Amino acid sequence: MNLVYLSFAPLLLAPGIGSRAARPVAPLVLLAASAAQAAAALAVAFTVTTGTSLAGGYLTTDATARLFLVVINLVFLGIAGYVWNRARTTPELADQVSRFARLSLVFMGAANFVILSNHLLAGWIALEITTLAATPLVVRTGVPSSRHAAWRYLLFSSVGLAIAFVGLVCLGRSMATTGAPPTFFLDELRSAPTDAPNMWRRLGLALVVLGYGTKLGLAPMYSWLPETYDEAPPSTTALLAAVQFNCTLVCLLRVLQVYRAGDRDLVATELLAIGLVSMAVSTVSIIATNNYKRLIAYASINHAGVIAIGLAIGKSASYGVVLYVVSNAFIKAILFLTAGKIKAHYGTKDPREVSGLISDLPYSGLFLMVGTFALLGFPPFGSFLGELIILSGLVRADQILVFVIFCSLVSLSFVATGRTVFPMIWGAPKKKVHWPRQSFLSVTPKLAFLVALVAMGIYMPAPINALFRAVAASLGAG
Repeated sequence: MNLVYLSFAPLLLAPGIGSRAARPVAPLVLLAASAAQAAAALAVAFTVTTGTSLAGGYLTTDATARLFLVVINLVFLGIAGYVWNRARTTPELADQVSRFARLSLVFMGAANFVILSNHLLAGWIALEITTLAATPLVVRTGVPSSRHAAWRYLLFSSVGLAIAFVGLVCLGRSMATTGAPPTFFLDELRSAPTDAPNMWRRLGLALVVLGYGTKLGLAPMYSWLPETYDEAPPSTTALLAAVQFNCTLVCLLRVLQVYRAGDRDLVATELLAIGLVSMAVSTVSIIATNNYKRLIAYASINHAGVIAIGLAIGKSASYGVVLYVVSNAFIKAILFLTAGKIKAHYGTKDPREVSGLISDLPYSGLFLMVGTFALLGFPPFGSFLGELIILSGLVRADQILVFVIFCSLVSLSFVATGRTVFPMIWGAPKKKVHWPRQSFLSVTPKLAFLVALVAMGIYMPAPINALFRAVAASLGAG
């Protein structure tokens, strides 16, 4: 059996851990399944032949699929480790953990299909399945506001995906107007002759960018994201921010890889606009918020804006975009899981009520500090190098005004984030809370993410770097 098909094994396990009898072993099954998925993803990335088509042509193993398959499954392994440790130390969470295990396995089966999909509509359907699986995970028992957030998440996600679907239909219609048989298979689209842009293709591209942009949390329809990330449990927030975000981004990248060359100005203008607006609204929100979990959520919008600007520039910025995207998957996983630990310890999300983390919760304080440095683009993390390459791309493209606005917004975000987060880390604790000492085992997933972040900023082995460069080349890097 091809290793690629192991990516869908969680779909077979999910029904089995839904019974009451299986609840005690659900965390262990989740951890084992995620470890097997991560191992299979690594094997596919570095042993399977590039561009192999499977399942009647519906699956592909091109560079984009192989890189992001590794990223999302490594992140999921870290989340599963966090959930397993929480279940081990807090037995009263057994029912919630069982539900998370069941739905997250369905989620990951669909997420892996999104990444591997060689068909634009099939990938869209799988992304919708991840949305349906994630919606119940946003809800926290006995917290009405989380139910409201779940409905908003489902509503905005459905609207965004509906817009993207209309865009895909328009792209199909654009082929029909030229006399070519409509197809949504990526390999067929890449080999099809390039025709002059027409109204249907321009409309389709604009709608696809807007629709998937909504799912990514980009302006103008971004308001669902901070509320959802704030209200959802930490494991669910990390799943949405570090896994589903990248699945949605891959769907957008697939369209750009095929259609960007024929409508470069349209794509660049729309992505630049929504990128800058997203950075602006997130910066204002970071300055105004008194909720550290929402602050990280607003920073996620900021990062999505940076990615949109990098994709708008393309060419020399493409490698920086790929590096920035992968780095931010690990950064968001570290920070949201750490924020969950801080909330459980202090019982508040108000940063003014938290102080002395480095002495009270040493591991959490350390990860919040280092994660914030990476969030703000400090060296030696991969986010620093990625952002630097994107800024260099702006200068090379003569986008000086965008460069100035970009730097101004990043500087404001830097000051506002530091003003909120760093007082939480140092100083005397404001509350005396007795809590079991943190074990090294409990922080192993976040430590692995941190090592990956540093490696991307300092040195990447040749096979990994080649994979990054192959994805960048597919986005137009020279």
